[in-house]
Amino acid sequence: MNISVVIPLLNEQESLTELYDWIAKVMQSNHFSYEIIFIDDGSTDDSWNVIQQLSQKDSNVKGIRFLRNFGKSQALHAGFDKAKGEVVITMDADLQDNPEEIPELYQMIANEHYDLVSGWKKKRYDSVISKNLPSKLFNWAARQTSGVKLNDFNCGLKAYNLDVVKNIDVNGEMHRYIPVLAKNAGFSNIGEKVVLHQARKYGTTKYGINRFIHGFLDLLTIWFISRFARRPMHLFGALGVIMLFIGFGFTLYLGIDKLFLNTSGRLITARPQFYIALSTMIIGTQFFIAGFLGEIILRNKEDKKRYLINDEVNF
Repeated sequence: MNISVVIPLLNEQESLTELYDWIAKVMQSNHFSYEIIFIDDGSTDDSWNVIQQLSQKDSNVKGIRFLRNFGKSQALHAGFDKAKGEVVITMDADLQDNPEEIPELYQMIANEHYDLVSGWKKKRYDSVISKNLPSKLFNWAARQTSGVKLNDFNCGLKAYNLDVVKNIDVNGEMHRYIPVLAKNAGFSNIGEKVVLHQARKYGTTKYGINRFIHGFLDLLTIWFISRFARRPMHLFGALGVIMLFIGFGFTLYLGIDKLFLNTSGRLITARPQFYIALSTMIIGTQFFIAGFLGEIILRNKEDKKRYLINDEVNF
């Protein structure tokens, strides 16, 4: 099979049939063998019924229905787990991603041997204040922190070699940082392609300004994970050593001053340096404990299901 198209969705019943027709037309005109995997992330509208109808009409259409809304990252994880195409394309279900981009994305993976190609919506039809400016700031911070030089981390239109999606773990809200996860896993040949962005045709956006707040928090998380996930003691131990060093320094100063320099008879507990020494030594010990706990958890962790599937079609 040439291509798996993975489409997470939430309440997009109006756009699904049109999106399917568009993708099928592109696939057939380019003589691709393909599958389209819709992941219904707990929709409360008629999206699942539409997916079932499409799957009955075309066996290339497959569907996964979550028991409730678990988030886009979990939906992508489920789709990646089922995908069988040599190239995996992800796109949103709101018709803002253009299926006409698929053939070129496929060629970049299959013939130019990129591990991952991310879309770049260079010209956008979103609000400048609520989306464009925060997106530019977010992407700048992501580039500086991760070292992956992409202009648009948030673009849902991406192409992957099958090996990439089978060897990365997309969880939490880390779908924004799949290129970073891929790089951390050893897939360093990451490219970018300018893609068309289209105005939303049906419904309303499912993301507000809070996604950028969550995005920056996730950026800190992935920075930590990429550097210290396998060695938490290296971070917490280093911070603990620094704090303990500061605490012992103040303790040494207070001891010398009390024995040799202090002629006023002032109590050590009446001096601010005593509380600085006490606080830093306690904090340093806590950092060490956090590091030890992190190492213990790392060595004893068990994989748990992060979502519950309610129904599937054509698998």
